[in-house]
Amino acid sequence: MHIALYQPEIPPNTGNIIRLCANAGAQLHLIHPLGFRLDESSVRRAGLDYHWLVNIRQHPHWQDLTASLPDARIFAFTTRGTQRYDQIRYQDDDVLLFGPETRGLPDEILQQVPATQWLRVPMVPASRSVNLSNTVAIALYEAWRQQDFAGAIDPRQ
Repeated sequence: MHIALYQPEIPPNTGNIIRLCANAGAQLHLIHPLGFRLDESSVRRAGLDYHWLVNIRQHPHWQDLTASLPDARIFAFTTRGTQRYDQIRYQDDDVLLFGPETRGLPDEILQQVPATQWLRVPMVPASRSVNLSNTVAIALYEAWRQQDFAGAIDPRQ
């Protein structure tokens, strides 16, 4: 599974997502510009040195990501999505795409993803959005659950 962060802004969120990807065996893609440096202490602290367990691929722009994964299905997480994240049958090489914390995915990116692949996490009406690292966790673990948590440690062994 691929997690793609488009222009992330908040270092601790990215650090948490690094740790999450390490624990779930997901590939992390960071699309520039980033709102921080990856060597910032807040990223390292949140990632708890899990960065060495994750192959983090950095992309200078959106087109670099799409060119590197030409056959992958891309699912854009947005509050404008009409389909819930749990109504998708995820596949191993899917890309789960998330936008910057303060503004979400811009229209020019969303327009390159079929509207049927714009997904949302349900919220009560007065809510604006779910924290980025929490949204990634919700989505990634649903996708991994559908793969029967392939590669996870079996405590019975």
